[in-house]
Amino acid sequence: MEKYKCIIIEDEPLAAEILKEYVEQIPFLELKSVCRDAFLALDIIQNEKPDLLFLDLHLPKLKGFDFLKSLKNAPQVIVTTAYRDYAIEGYELNVVDYLLKPISFSRFLAAVNKLKTNNGANNVLANTGSTFTERPFIFINVNKKKVKIFLEEILFIESKKEYISIVTGTQSYLTKYQLGEIETQLVKSNFIRVHRSFIVSKEKIKAFNAAQIEVAGINIPIGRSYKELVQAVLNGAE
Repeated sequence: MEKYKCIIIEDEPLAAEILKEYVEQIPFLELKSVCRDAFLALDIIQNEKPDLLFLDLHLPKLKGFDFLKSLKNAPQVIVTTAYRDYAIEGYELNVVDYLLKPISFSRFLAAVNKLKTNNGANNVLANTGSTFTERPFIFINVNKKKVKIFLEEILFIESKKEYISIVTGTQSYLTKYQLGEIETQLVKSNFIRVHRSFIVSKEKIKAFNAAQIEVAGINIPIGRSYKELVQAVLNGAE
């Protein structure tokens, strides 16, 4: 199995130790070093040429994203932070994932499973037999910027009159758009319209009954005219 050389850049000893323990449980990850600040990491990156950085954002001396921007040929990066506020900037820098502390092992595993080989050919979990494909995404207008949102991270989308709110596991994005317009972009994706005001990700559904669907602890109503379709899809009917 291919090994991914990785470096942890984290100034909190407890957080660094947890990440170290997680890395050691993943057979395709090889930990090369744990660094307390970005300057120490720079020499190791130049010498080891790692495939992956676990990067904290609030580092001493040089902040995480400033450090990342300074790298000419940056490895893949998984951000680890206690702050939600920098998620958009992280995705603009094309990070693999954005992990909020405290980080569970299941969430850590989901993040490293997004890694791809240099030629983009295979998912790192080779034993699953699945192949890597480009992560589908959309761009939306938020505060006069085009923001990339990966479809796999969307929990649900809610209509708010002339706007929609796209809710992910880390934050929500409000953009001027009609729910019907975004629905046409998702027609071949893993989403279902359950209400005139809601579209949900099928894989994020935790539970459902005749009246509502549960997604990430949030109860979303099933519209009267959508009940038959929703029940057929979720019960596996043709």
